[in-house]
Amino acid sequence: MDALNSATPLRAATLDDVPALVALVTRCYRGEASRAGWTTEADLLDGERIDPEVLRADIARPQSRVLVAEDEATPIACAHVCRDGDAGYFGMFAVAPELQRSGLGSRILAECERIAADEWRLPALRMTVIEQRPELIDWYRRRGYSATGETRPFPYGDPRFGLPKRDDLRFVVLEKPLVVECAA
Repeated sequence: MDALNSATPLRAATLDDVPALVALVTRCYRGEASRAGWTTEADLLDGERIDPEVLRADIARPQSRVLVAEDEATPIACAHVCRDGDAGYFGMFAVAPELQRSGLGSRILAECERIAADEWRLPALRMTVIEQRPELIDWYRRRGYSATGETRPFPYGDPRFGLPKRDDLRFVVLEKPLVVECAA
């Protein structure tokens, strides 16, 4: 299966996918392997990017979906979308470093937006992005996301979110309004 093919299926993750998804997300953001793509956080953080127990809880809870794209049964991309109060929340977004810039990430983001708007009827999708990632923030801006002006502290001292290499990390909150169709 060609990862660039728009027909590459997306499916909901199961608990059996957890080890492979943890490995994929970590490879996409941390360590030397992540440097093959443009989304690396290797200069900002070490350690795993997603805790297996957090991922299991995300898969199991209602109005939460972890999407997976595969190539020959190997995960090559994923993302998490869920209801978070009055909006959707988007996170755990990863595309294999060698496939970044292929369009697969845009396709997964669009599907998460569709789920939030069409299935859960939510008016917006939010996310947090490390402020020191301007190239990633710009990528989201090109897809209609805007900074809300809100920032959130980085969870220093909690290794489930990585091992910081800097003491100035924080998150910015981005949001995109969604078009929710009126029910007929």
